[in-house]
Amino acid sequence: MGSTALRKGTIIELAGKLYQVIDYHHIKMKRTALVRLKLRDIRGGHTIEQTFQADEKFIRARLDYRSMQYLYNDGELYYFMDQENFEQLPLSVSQLGDAINYLKDSLSLEVSSYKGEVVGVEMPITVELEVTDTEPGFKGDTATGGTKPAKLETGITVQVPLFINKQDVIKVDTRTGSYLERVN
Repeated sequence: MGSTALRKGTIIELAGKLYQVIDYHHIKMKRTALVRLKLRDIRGGHTIEQTFQADEKFIRARLDYRSMQYLYNDGELYYFMDQENFEQLPLSVSQLGDAINYLKDSLSLEVSSYKGEVVGVEMPITVELEVTDTEPGFKGDTATGGTKPAKLETGITVQVPLFINKQDVIKVDTRTGSYLERVN
């Protein structure tokens, strides 16, 4: 595929590695045109910036996605079940990345693979988690009055409004790790 087909989010294979396009700039010069790409290494997680000739060809990576449900963890491995054929798949902490902070029993997510190798997971945008520990709220606390740390059932700590108490269930944005709203 040509450089003009690249978009943010596109996954390409470059020098045997998978990269996701984070940013794309087309630079016109007097005699030639260049493309400056900011890429995230899907397996390694680091980002690089590289410049190519505008007529450079890229190999688009076609990922396979499977809808899976989280079952349990056994030390360093986290087990998921394919929701179509009920096959179980163990994933490591490095394969899960930040998703590990939001895993709870029966959570459904998308597991992406390339040529049979798992390369990542896509979490739902929001998850509902119970607050297991936080300072008590006081009468008169409001949503705009400030925040406090709250530990959630998965072990992650997020900043919540002062009126949130232990055993409240809250909605958390998995992209940013931020509190969205109280559910109950």
